[in-house]
Amino acid sequence: MKVALHTTVRADRIEAYEAAHREVPEELTTAIRAAGVRAWTIWRSGTDLFHLLDVDDYPAMIAALEQLPVNIAWQARMAELLAVAHDYSADGAGATLPVVWEL
Repeated sequence: MKVALHTTVRADRIEAYEAAHREVPEELTTAIRAAGVRAWTIWRSGTDLFHLLDVDDYPAMIAALEQLPVNIAWQARMAELLAVAHDYSADGAGATLPVVWEL
């Protein structure tokens, strides 16, 4: 399934956000792949961040990563940089952008 997400980086933390993503821990990327993610791309427009995931099952991915220590540490790091963070709601659906049109 394809999932689109929207988060927002703090204007004064854009450089730090981009630097962090040049150093994503290998343990985290391995866990993300093991949770069924085939691809995850993030685009930035100003402070808006748009994520596109190709994932087997988004709610299952959230559940698999939510309590993982490497992900908890990463989310804490991101919380310092983001004005609007990723939503780890119970079913994960609160974070996804609705599809308006597809070709």
